[in-house]
Amino acid sequence: MTKTAFIAIVGLPNAGKSTVLNRLLGAKVAIVSDKPQTTRTRITGVLTRGETQLVFTDTPGFHKPRNLLGEKMAGAVSESIGGVDACLLVAEPFEQVPPALTELAAKLKEQNVPVILALNKTDTVPKKEKLLEMIHKLSRLCALEAAVPVSALKGSQMDELLAELEKLAVESVHYFPEDTLTDQPERVMAGEILREKLLRILDKEVPHGIAVEIERMRQRGDSGITDIDAVIYCEKTSHKGIIIGKNGETLKRAATRAREEMENFFQCRINLRCRVKVKEDWRNREGAIRSLGLG
Repeated sequence: MTKTAFIAIVGLPNAGKSTVLNRLLGAKVAIVSDKPQTTRTRITGVLTRGETQLVFTDTPGFHKPRNLLGEKMAGAVSESIGGVDACLLVAEPFEQVPPALTELAAKLKEQNVPVILALNKTDTVPKKEKLLEMIHKLSRLCALEAAVPVSALKGSQMDELLAELEKLAVESVHYFPEDTLTDQPERVMAGEILREKLLRILDKEVPHGIAVEIERMRQRGDSGITDIDAVIYCEKTSHKGIIIGKNGETLKRAATRAREEMENFFQCRINLRCRVKVKEDWRNREGAIRSLGLG
């Protein structure tokens, strides 16, 4: 008898949602950085173990929108909560429940969807009784089916979390082949890999205004080489210079790291060419957001 559960992964920015997803899948399908709002769109990850298939949706961090793109990201979170069998709420340690987390918990309660809490980054909390206090505070805001303290970065307690998630699966056909990890198109994965490398290298306000579009991705005959042409968009001319760097060094470093990860992910040689263009205030322009596949 096959079973399936559709699960939305929700939480505040930088809670570690994408790291949790990657750990659960045992493979990297969502990019990770220390910058808030790294995840911009809903990303599907699929885990099939025996008769049970878990279909995860990694959502953008729940936050107060500051621009049109932020509004669309917030909308993606609300839509995801409304169309799943359960939610995996990822939270990081806190003294007092952040207002945004209180608001998110209220949305979960309103939808009356089963919630499992993954209290992440617990390796940073020396006193474990503090974890129980945090779990208790959250349980007063919305009903929890289970709560598992984890460290996604170190991989601790992930098996216990997975066991709780599998309990949510109900009798159903499997919607994806058992070897499927994600439904993300290859072009999207390539663009996200490059964006991750830029996020990790660049500082301050520049990363938030970056978008990557893969203009071309084509295998070169039988050579085993895939040519990828990428355009990196930024919002200001001054940001373009920062992204390129002195003598092009910053862009070269990001492109080299991206190419290496792409070759590992796609299992082929990659020829990556990058250009940087200015698309002023694109995060507040409906047409620009849609053209970049973010709306």
